[in-house]
Amino acid sequence: MSERPLLAFRRITKSFGAVRALRGVDLEVRAGEVHALLGENGAGKSTLIKVATGAHAPDSGVIELAGETLERLDPALARRRGIACIYQQPALFPELSVAENLALRLEPAAGWRRVAWAERHRVALALLARIGAEIDPGREVGTLSMPEQQLVEIASAIGAGARVVIMDEPTASLTRREQERLFGIVNALRREGVAVIYISHRLEEILALADRVTVLRDGQSVASRLRAEVDEATLIRLMVGRDVAQLYPPSESAPGAVRLALRGLCCRSAGGRPVSFEVRAGEVYGLAGLVGAGRTELARTLFGLTPADAGELWIDGERVTIGSPQAAIAHGIAYVPEDRRRHGVVLELPIEQNVSLAAWRRLFPLGWLRRDRERSEAREFVRALAIRTPDTETATANLSGGNQQKVALARWLATRPRVLLLDEPTQGVDVGAKSEIHRLVRRFAAEGMAVVLISSDLPEILGMSDRIGVMRGGELAAELPGGAGATQVMSAALGQPVEGTAA
Repeated sequence: MSERPLLAFRRITKSFGAVRALRGVDLEVRAGEVHALLGENGAGKSTLIKVATGAHAPDSGVIELAGETLERLDPALARRRGIACIYQQPALFPELSVAENLALRLEPAAGWRRVAWAERHRVALALLARIGAEIDPGREVGTLSMPEQQLVEIASAIGAGARVVIMDEPTASLTRREQERLFGIVNALRREGVAVIYISHRLEEILALADRVTVLRDGQSVASRLRAEVDEATLIRLMVGRDVAQLYPPSESAPGAVRLALRGLCCRSAGGRPVSFEVRAGEVYGLAGLVGAGRTELARTLFGLTPADAGELWIDGERVTIGSPQAAIAHGIAYVPEDRRRHGVVLELPIEQNVSLAAWRRLFPLGWLRRDRERSEAREFVRALAIRTPDTETATANLSGGNQQKVALARWLATRPRVLLLDEPTQGVDVGAKSEIHRLVRRFAAEGMAVVLISSDLPEILGMSDRIGVMRGGELAAELPGGAGATQVMSAALGQPVEGTAA
């Protein structure tokens, strides 16, 4: 690893109107280094990335590449100078093949010319092989999984001769095996002398991969440390400016009567298998399992998106039939889905309209839209959930990830649910917002809701669950008490016998 920075930001500032997104940020990244960039949502990471890739021009400050001051930088120039960004949502053309997507980025622009299809295919195959990706260059990108699309993006960056590769939350939608393959690629880039800026909310990844860490807070760089100088507690304290002593708050009340009961429930037409378990009022029931275990599919069945065609569903001792989301809402079931940006909130709408979307029958019983009532309801949720926003008329897209998730919660809490289904509620949010959401989940349970918490974050499952159901192959493989260990949960998820379980 070189001692001289390959890419350096010095005293970078950037404002959007009255909002100061960056306040004199300093960052140095060296060739052959994995440099982690950490910070809460809203700390300035995304703005700094856009400055690095030329999407935003800084108001002041200096950008240096290999010792040369860059007087101006736009996206095309950034790519030509070897700066590439791998976003969480790859920016590829879904209707074109892998080879065509790579060619658009790597082949020089020209007028009329004959396309050398065989050569284009050969180049794509070589780049994919270089990162160990077994992907047919002729496949349409729209048929690829998200991890495969990320690999195409990485192949594109390597083919373009990138000297600096920025990875923005690259493992958010990856399985453990896919994460390990990505880590292998990151280590290979480091060995080749590429500077990698790695952004992730998953601190265990940072501690495993990074050579150095820079932390942003409120638009400022507050620390830059060697990996050996920090641990998880130190990073959390630097990010939020305080100790988060209780990331997983304890239960505040004893569970009450059975509120939700599944007895052989499944949607066979969607490939489901019979599942049986009970959740009591005031209880957080964690659903663990590997990706593809059937947890989200079960939540969709409970909410009527893929209605059950076998088994029974009981709420507060009454057998019910849920044939649609409208029926689920009517019976007191609310569902906060995994992908908040696609299904949890409508980003273009203001907070107040997002809050009223699912509860319009209650808020507007005669069909007349009452803005005053809608605004009053939204203000109550903004206060109760501590949503950070200037007002309820702010577009939800302008909020940080953690605050968008709170708006998604408010949307469904407005329906006054008895059963709350939470699918990956803290995915992609910073540690401070995660702590706040955990506190809210405990509060909802204390108010008498039955909470079903689906999470791929094992510490979250272990820390938040009063009981844990482990799914495998669409079935409940084991049921564990609160306080179970990680080894027990993973053994059940992998199909290994676990002592003292009931399935």
